[in-house]
Amino acid sequence: MSQQSPLLRALSPQVWVTGQVTPGQVAGLRDAGITCLVNHRPDDEEPGQPTSADIDRAAAEAGMKVVHAPARGLPDAAAVAATRAALDGLGPDGKAVMFCRSGMRSAAAWAMAERLAGGDPEALRGAALAAGYDLGRVPL
Repeated sequence: MSQQSPLLRALSPQVWVTGQVTPGQVAGLRDAGITCLVNHRPDDEEPGQPTSADIDRAAAEAGMKVVHAPARGLPDAAAVAATRAALDGLGPDGKAVMFCRSGMRSAAAWAMAERLAGGDPEALRGAALAAGYDLGRVPL
């Protein structure tokens, strides 16, 4: 990658979570087999963060799908629905990286979206905890 690789934490065989992804990291993620980015970060949350448009441009250049599902605090119904749609659109060979500032919102959005599809709450919490995210207080 042209910039330092993000730390990817596996939530499932098809989904990883991380903190902020930069435009310079997108092509490297594609080269690693990632087909979709799910951006849970609102623009202007923090000075100097890349905008959604910056990420979208880099993803388009890399031939990757990108979903913008911003969340402030606990992901709302719209962010969870967008996350669920992204997961449903992966297909059997697709792989996604979900990101926000630290990865916590993305882990919560993933678990909430998987719960909508019938995922077991304790298994989802366990997968997130194994990746370093405690979802004990997230309503699943």
